[in-house]
Formats: sequence, structure tokens, C-alpha cells
Amino acid sequence: MEKFSLERALSLESQYDDSLATRPIGAWLAKFVFFFSIIFALYHYVTSGIGVPVDYWHMGAHMSGVLILIFISFPATKRLRQQSLDAQPWWSFSGVPIYDWLLMIAGVTASLYVGFSWYGFEFNFLGLSLVVPEQVLRMGVPLPIDVFFGTVLIVVLLEAVRRTIGIIVPIIILLFTAYAIFGQSIPVQILKHPGLSWSLFVNNMYFPDLGIYGVTLWIVSTVVFHFVLFGVLAQRIGLGQFFVDLATVVAGRYTGGLAKVSVVSSALFGTISGSSIANTVSTGSLTIPNMKKSGYPGHFAGGVEAAASAGGQITPPIMGAAAFVLAEFLEISYSTVVIAAAVPAAMHYIGVLSIVHFKAKKLGLKGLNADQIPKFIGVLKQGWMTAIPLVVLIYVLFSGYSPHMAAFWGITAILVVGFINPNHRIGVGDLLAGASQGVKYALSVGAVCAAIGIVVGVVNATGLGFRLGFMVTNSALGMGEAIQGWFSYIPLIDFSLDDITLFISLILIAVTCILMGAGLPTTALYVMLATVAQPALAGLGVPPLASHLFVLYYGVISEITPPVCASAYAAAGIAGANPFKTGLSAFSLGIGKLLVPMVFVYSPAMLIVLDDYFTYAEFFQTTITCALGVFMISASVAGYLLVSMNGPSRVIFALAGLLLVSPSGTAALYSLIFASPVLVWQIYARYYIRESRSGVT
Repeated sequence: MEKFSLERALSLESQYDDSLATRPIGAWLAKFVFFFSIIFALYHYVTSGIGVPVDYWHMGAHMSGVLILIFISFPATKRLRQQSLDAQPWWSFSGVPIYDWLLMIAGVTASLYVGFSWYGFEFNFLGLSLVVPEQVLRMGVPLPIDVFFGTVLIVVLLEAVRRTIGIIVPIIILLFTAYAIFGQSIPVQILKHPGLSWSLFVNNMYFPDLGIYGVTLWIVSTVVFHFVLFGVLAQRIGLGQFFVDLATVVAGRYTGGLAKVSVVSSALFGTISGSSIANTVSTGSLTIPNMKKSGYPGHFAGGVEAAASAGGQITPPIMGAAAFVLAEFLEISYSTVVIAAAVPAAMHYIGVLSIVHFKAKKLGLKGLNADQIPKFIGVLKQGWMTAIPLVVLIYVLFSGYSPHMAAFWGITAILVVGFINPNHRIGVGDLLAGASQGVKYALSVGAVCAAIGIVVGVVNATGLGFRLGFMVTNSALGMGEAIQGWFSYIPLIDFSLDDITLFISLILIAVTCILMGAGLPTTALYVMLATVAQPALAGLGVPPLASHLFVLYYGVISEITPPVCASAYAAAGIAGANPFKTGLSAFSLGIGKLLVPMVFVYSPAMLIVLDDYFTYAEFFQTTITCALGVFMISASVAGYLLVSMNGPSRVIFALAGLLLVSPSGTAALYSLIFASPVLVWQIYARYYIRESRSGVT
């Protein structure tokens, strides 16, 4: 087995993740960016331990730093990223055009204006006088200067988002903006509203508690940034290699060993990265070539890595930025979210591991030889210290402290371990490089979370979420009434109209989540879905935590759903395989993640933390039947159980698996009836026909 290379992983991330692809800049400006990033990271580290300034100053400072680094590092077009310094026009300064400097200055000024104007000020210069009363006195009645700086920030922020993650999110935000202003002209009666003037719109989007300075920016600036920094620094001290070695020990000896190593190592990486693409290229740089060498097709090897890595967004304890926003939305502790997500995440990996196992059996692939697997004791002796920061973080998180305090002590533990670990000691240069890289990772999520606050503000100001929820439930009710009679022919099961309406609503919302997720970062997507789609589930009586996790899961599925599946395309690039085929492989491998949200909506006991729904009997029944259902569907996808399956057998087994996923005793009975002929034939073919052919009687 090759060793994990952090340098190679970083190179691949820059190649496949647009949010990390920056332009060449002059030497002195590169030094400025490096040291500014260090100061930016240090500010967040210190404030996470001693406490952050008041929200409008802290968020303003965070956004100012993000905008400075974005407009220095990211050009206006992708073509300009490849342009050398010598080819820069005369109006560029150290590789950065003058218009980017102006945008940066405008954005920083607008970001900090909120703090300066909060308690009011009076300005006199050369006979010009400007009086700005304190914010509470002009709430709802913004001054022209408020509207001006608010407009500037909206424009600059949308441009920053476009440069880092593409045009899709800005277009969506502009559509929501148009809806807020021109609501009176909407042709659909239920979506109509009086409309907002531009000054009132800017007021709602610009000042704290709503819009840009709302919950999403607050979470990014106080929690998410710190966990991103923790993940990057943890890799620097050798935790990545420890995860790969540990995964090899755990899974390498079994059938399809290298693919299972990929799944297990990606699951472990997901605990610290929370980013599908970062996870894919980090472990994939090692596992994908090894899987191809062992006999897996390139598109399948890439699909395994993409599907396993996408699980990082839902794998505790660090589930990506979206999970922190979820906890804030519901006003619950992050540890509660972690506990609730544990079993659903396990179901995802059960599905991926099962398909890998059956595929390996079908291809006749064996596990690694004993000499290729490191010794468990040796792995522990070499890497146990690198896991201490993760243990510290989890301990503090579950002790009732805030997430940013957990990140503070986790990072502190990294510093201690990094300097004293004799097996993987880091120097000051490594530490500073890691901090700078962590800041670079956080730029895109910082910008998009601030901008997506506009969507949240529009939904709150117009009631759009409840309007769309009413439309979804009404449509589902109409469809349910039309098809209810069909279900009367199914014996032993009495389908009520409410059951059918809920099922159709779940399908409609799931499809919407997947379609909206095409090409969007998980955090931005979740915030939009939570504000727009989740009210429909709430109206159907689904518990808030279950409904929020439902939209999060289906948003994450978009990471591996063709035609736009960033993680799968990154894996395809490493594997040298067809991107679309790799995307299809990843989607089929992640089928468990597609089904599990349906289970915990119908049976919230799976989430453990919902006392009104949890009983041990319900939990174990739901979990066991769901695991068996995912297992059966995995066998159908792979086309193998004990021997190869033909087409009809795969369809029957898939149907049986779907019924078993449903938390119902009657459904389990139907599953057994459907699956029995296939199971009998598989046993007969495996143990009778094969033995007969080999001459065994």
C-alpha cells in the first residue's frame, strides 16, 4: 500500500475544486495573503476561547477578511486564473486589476459600516455634515447612506460568491430578490404579497438578525470556520495517514479489500473534513489507483470513493457547516444533532460496503495479502497521538460546551500534539501553512453563507416557505385522492388518505431537493431547503428534527446525482474514467442514503433523541429492518448475493428490500414473500449446482 500524501491531496483539491483554484499574484502580495490568513485564523482561534465581540462587529470583521482574500485571490473569470503575471494589463497591481481592489475596498467598508453606525455617529468635514442616529432609532426607516452601503454589500457579496462557487447561487438569490420586490405582480394567487420597496428590502437584508447578518453568517464566523481549521491542521499532524492505516487494518483483509479500505477511510475522514470534494480527493488520491490495480473498473473505483466521501456530510461528529446551521435553526445542541445522525449515517455506509462486497464477489476479487496489511499494534504505536485532538474535541462537545469552545480545545490539542509527537512532529512552518490553507478552504463557505442569508430574509419577510408548503401539500392531497382507490386492492394493509398524502409529499420534496442541489454547496442548499421546503413537512406533522435532516440528506445526495455531481467528477478525474458513468456508480452505491430519510420520517425512533417517539422496541425494529432492507437493495444493485442474479431476480429483490425498509410488520411479511423464491434459488445455485459441477455429492 502506498502512503497517504498530503501534498498530492492538496494539489488534486486545487485541480477539481473551483473554490480553491486561485490566480497567480506577485511575490509581495502572496506574502501579504499568507500573513493576513495567519492573522485571520489567529483572530478566530483566540476569540473562540475567550469569547467573540458583539455580533455586528464580529460578523463584519469576518466578512471583511473573507472579501479581502477573495478579491485578491479569485479573478473575475476562470480564464484569468491561467493568465501569467507578465500578461496582466497595465491597470493591474501585483496581478490584481484595479477594479478588484475597488470591489474589495467597497465590500470591506460596507461590511464594517454596520458596526460603526450601530450606536450612531456625527461626521463633519469641510462644511459637510452627516448625522447617523443609533440603529434602534432608524430600524425600519433606513437612511439613504444605509441603503447605499447595503446595496454595495449585496452587489459585492454576490460577485464574491460567483467567483468562488459559480453563477448558480447568485441567480437563485436574484430570483428571490425579484420575488420580494415584485411580489404583487406574481400571477399565482397564493404566492402574491404586497412587495417590498428597495429601501425596506435593503434594511431587512443588511442589518443584524435578518438577511446577510443573520444566523448563517453567525454560525460560519463562530463555528464552521473553526472546524474547517481543525480538519486541515489535523491532517498536518498525521491524522489522515492514521485513518488510512487503521482502515487497512480493519477492512483490508476481507473480500474486495482495497474498496472497503476506501469506504472505511472515507468514513473516518468524514469525521474531520465535512466536505465531500475534500474527502474524495484526500483519500481518493490513494485508494482509487489502488482499486484500479486490484481489478475494479475505473468508474466503479471512482464511484466507491465519491459515494463514501459524500457520507462525510452526514457523518458525526463533524458533519459540515450545514449541521451547525441545523442546530441553530432548531435551537438544539449540536451534540443532539450528532446523536440523531449516527444511525442514519451507519445505514449509508452499510449500503456502500454491501455493494462493494457483492461487486467484489462478482468480480472474484480477494482481500489484501497479510504482508500488505500493517500490524494493528504498529499502527496504534505510530499514530495514536494524532487521534488525541479528535478525542478532545468530541469530549468537550459532548460535555455541554459550545461547538466553538470544542473547536478551540481541539485546535489547542493539535498544537500540543504536533509539537511533541516524536513520530510526526510538525514545525512552525507546517503550522502556519496549515492555518493559511484552512482559511483558503473557508472562503467560499463564508461568502455563500452570508449571501444565502438573503434567501432566508426573503422567506421570512414574505412567508414564502408556508406558501410553497401549502402548495405541495395541496398537490399531494389531490394526487392522493385520485389514486387512493388503487391501494384498496392490496390485502392486509389499510392505506389512509393521510398516509398517501405524506408519501407523495415526501417524494415531491425529495425530488425538489435533488434538483435544487445540482451544483450547489451543501450548506447553501440546506439553508434554502430548510426555509423553503421544510415547512411543507412541518405542515404534515413530521417532527422538526426529522424534517430538517430529511432535506439535508436529499440535498447531500445531489453531490453524487448525475448530471451535476462534483464529488463524482473529481473521483472520475483521478480514476481517468467517464464522469457520467462514475456519477451513476456513485449514485447506485449511495442508494442507502436515498432510502434512509424516508425511514426516519415514518419512524422517528431511529433518531434516538426524540423522546416522544423513541422506544427500544420501535428503535430496534426500525433499525434492523432498515439495515436488512438496505442490504437486500445493495445485493440487487450489485447483481449478486450468493451467485449472480438475473434481471427479474434483481427487480424482485429490490422490491423486497424497499418493503423491508418500511418500518411496518406487514411490509416485512410482504418482503419475505417476495424475496423467498430468489433466496431459495440463490441457495440452490450456490450450494447444489456449483457442488454438482465440481463433482461433490
